[in-house]
Amino acid sequence: MPLKDHNNPTLKLPSWVENAVVYQIFPDRFKRSKTSYKKNNFEFMNWEDPPELQGFRGGDLFGVIERLDYLKGIGINCIYLNPIFSSAANHRYHTYDYFKVDPILGGDEALYSLIDEAHKRDIFIVLDGVFNHCGRGFWPFHHIIENGKSSPYKNWFKLHETPFKAYPKENETCGYDCWWNDPALPKFNFENKDVEDFLLSVGKYWVEKGIDGWRLDVAEEIPFSFWDKFNYEMKRINSEVWVVGEIWGDARKWLNKKYFDGVMNYRVGWSTISWVADFKLNSPYKNSFYPLKNLTSKEYINILKITESWYSNEINNGNLNLLDSHDVPRALNTLAKDIKSLKLALFLLFINKGVPCIYYGTEIGLSGGAEPHCRESFPCNNKYNDDIREFIKSIIEFRKTYRIFIKNGIKWTSPEKDILCGNFKSKKNKITIYVNRSRLSAFNLSKTVSKIIFKSEEFNLKEVLPPQSLICYLNSI
Repeated sequence: MPLKDHNNPTLKLPSWVENAVVYQIFPDRFKRSKTSYKKNNFEFMNWEDPPELQGFRGGDLFGVIERLDYLKGIGINCIYLNPIFSSAANHRYHTYDYFKVDPILGGDEALYSLIDEAHKRDIFIVLDGVFNHCGRGFWPFHHIIENGKSSPYKNWFKLHETPFKAYPKENETCGYDCWWNDPALPKFNFENKDVEDFLLSVGKYWVEKGIDGWRLDVAEEIPFSFWDKFNYEMKRINSEVWVVGEIWGDARKWLNKKYFDGVMNYRVGWSTISWVADFKLNSPYKNSFYPLKNLTSKEYINILKITESWYSNEINNGNLNLLDSHDVPRALNTLAKDIKSLKLALFLLFINKGVPCIYYGTEIGLSGGAEPHCRESFPCNNKYNDDIREFIKSIIEFRKTYRIFIKNGIKWTSPEKDILCGNFKSKKNKITIYVNRSRLSAFNLSKTVSKIIFKSEEFNLKEVLPPQSLICYLNSI
């Protein structure tokens, strides 16, 4: 199949995406439903146990259904699910059957029910596609384990020796390409057309079943030619499918030729957290693409400006903006559990171009550290550390009301070292935003009379912006 025409009108950003507010769910830890638990008689670890790399808590897709009204009430209209296909791992990035939803999650029935119930509520469903590697239980790989060189699937992977060691001892090599040198994650050989055709069939199958998008794991490790075909094939079935790649840094090589609609925009996330922290970062986590480090206001503004300049306006509006995820410490943990800082970070996230994403439990103060601690169970007793649902509802409503301003983009300045001043414009009106990250100092505001359209609880309608607070004004031009 020839490479697609990148100017093909079918490859435009899906119409629903610009108004999307995404909620990321790690299925094993979100909600254990009565439906699935009773049906299968599974035995699980204690729901409240601290998160571990191994072990299952029993969260399932029926549980997600049970919380759809909860999410709708906050203002969520899109759910991004971490992998749900059959796997031997609680995170399910070790896929062994791409055409079956894991029975522990409720099986195919649960996903179909979730799609139906979500769509009834105008909520979109995005799945996690793990196409760079699979689990050792994936049937072609297992076929090679059993048959060695005689297996017709031996070219689905890059084997260096046969027999290889799928379960090597310490200091032994496995004998095949695997992701991050983990023998449990054999890498696909994309030089083999059968591999490409198989994975394309997976993508098409689930789009035909009604999902609304794909988040694509470690997308930068897979050839451009595959993503070229993948995006085309998904949108040939449904032009409204959202295709998002997991690329942490500069993604121009993938986005400027429209291999994806957008990427997970971690640059916005880590820089926003780093700025609002006001030099109070809790940052033992190390990742060159997620550098939690102190930022001045001018440095933060510059990062936002550069990142936006990399891409077209359509791409910027299609990027997935996030503070945290299953891969990094929760934002509240990095912010030393300072809830006021988290609120500022969330507000800044929501007024950026792109699609804001909330990691499950952010709204109730979950604060786990680096993996696996960021994958804690959602409390089932309604006893939350910091309930900021009303605040999140308010910023979602603000974003919805003033979407045209946000779409046009914001111009930032810094009148003082701890202050951001942002301006949005439409043809008739201007929004001015002041954000004070300082934990000690107030900021004197202009005495010009303006209409207040959003403010922190700390703001008392005087001409002073208190520490760790924000104010938004609407003025005619």
